Amino acid sequence: MIMTELAQALNKFYPTRFSHFTSKQEPPFICYIDTDYDNISADNKIIVEGVYIDIELYTKTKDLIAERKIKSFLNANELPYSQSPTIFIESEGLFQCIFSVELIQKIN
Repeated sequence: MIMTELAQALNKFYPTRFSHFTSKQEPPFICYIDTDYDNISADNKIIVEGVYIDIELYTKTKDLIAERKIKSFLNANELPYSQSPTIFIESEGLFQCIFSVELIQKIN
């Protein structure tokens, strides 16, 4: 799965954008961002590209159902993840829960 496929799939659950929305968004919504890259090379060529993605779920309240949807999607697509504790962003009045995944793509 590549980043655009991930975004399209997440958008089926909640509005999803890379980094941020350009207009005010009603929660729940998702922002995702690339946080790191980890490529594997051999014979002076990149043979596997890895990108670490943070999937940021924003909600009005601690939303276990929304979190479960994301977890179920990641598990169904065999994307191991780590989940951060939910935090409250006081300035936004929103809760944020981050799921971190690594997307791996073999290069032909």
